[in-house]
Amino acid sequence: MARCYFVNLTVTMRLNQIRVFLAVVQSGGIHAAARVLGVSAPAVTKSLRQLEEELHVRLLNRTQHGAVATPAGRAFVARARVVQSELRKAEEDISHFAGGQMGSVAFGVGPTHMILIVPEAVPQFRLQYPTVRVRIVEGPHLPLLPLVRDETLDFALGLRPELKLDSGLVFRPLFRDDFVVAARKGHPLHGARSLARLADAQWLTLTPRASPGGLVDQAFSSAGLPAPPSVIECESFNGIVALLARADMLTLTTRRLLATPFARDLLQEIPLAERMPSITHGIFTRADARLTKVAAAMAKAVTLAARRLARRE
Repeated sequence: MARCYFVNLTVTMRLNQIRVFLAVVQSGGIHAAARVLGVSAPAVTKSLRQLEEELHVRLLNRTQHGAVATPAGRAFVARARVVQSELRKAEEDISHFAGGQMGSVAFGVGPTHMILIVPEAVPQFRLQYPTVRVRIVEGPHLPLLPLVRDETLDFALGLRPELKLDSGLVFRPLFRDDFVVAARKGHPLHGARSLARLADAQWLTLTPRASPGGLVDQAFSSAGLPAPPSVIECESFNGIVALLARADMLTLTTRRLLATPFARDLLQEIPLAERMPSITHGIFTRADARLTKVAAAMAKAVTLAARRLARRE
């Protein structure tokens, strides 16, 4: 019985209904979705009603302030996005057989990649695909991974995960980098040579402290020291540099980032006897989905830029 229901569902569910459903979720209301789609609000309501009837479950709660996904609706969103993404990929792949240059690529990057890899990779990609739409999302890699999983992003650059990776994702290493302690030039602790001397300082970190592998806590733990009591989380490398330049704070940053003109003009390394953590940078993709031609070309440009960066070490 379940198998017959599944077959019937895949036959009767229309791609347009999925598109309408996602538009309502993303815009937050039926009227807003109708404006985005260029159709009437009653047409959106009818499409949603048909989809809910075919799924035999309520997907949205309508309120006077808009529409909110139910628990079943939230579960369906991820699957619906994958369906929509795969259809987009199929259309883009087919366009290339006809000699077209349509398409888009979206990928996520961390601060290191935004500064050291993207400026080299994107111009190279543009030489081959000058008209393809490109979207770049910057942020810590952990929040980017769900966007790769649901195909909002084609791929993401990030750090090798400390824990077992989600089975739906694949990680391919690109290069390694060492961390160093950085502070403003002339910092009162610039002469310290042990991590113990820095335990009472105020620290900034890019990585969430509560996450596995929080770098500051990891560095102190490896040295047999308790974690410092004052650690501020900041998800912007530019923000961290600006704070460090005007305050007596410390951070762990990669040696390559500290060597960039923006950072080295304001900051300096505090060389310590203890060995700081090192990290492997790589690319995350879905395990069960092939990249489109343009996404694969961007991933190749990123990979080549990372390899050239590694050779310059």
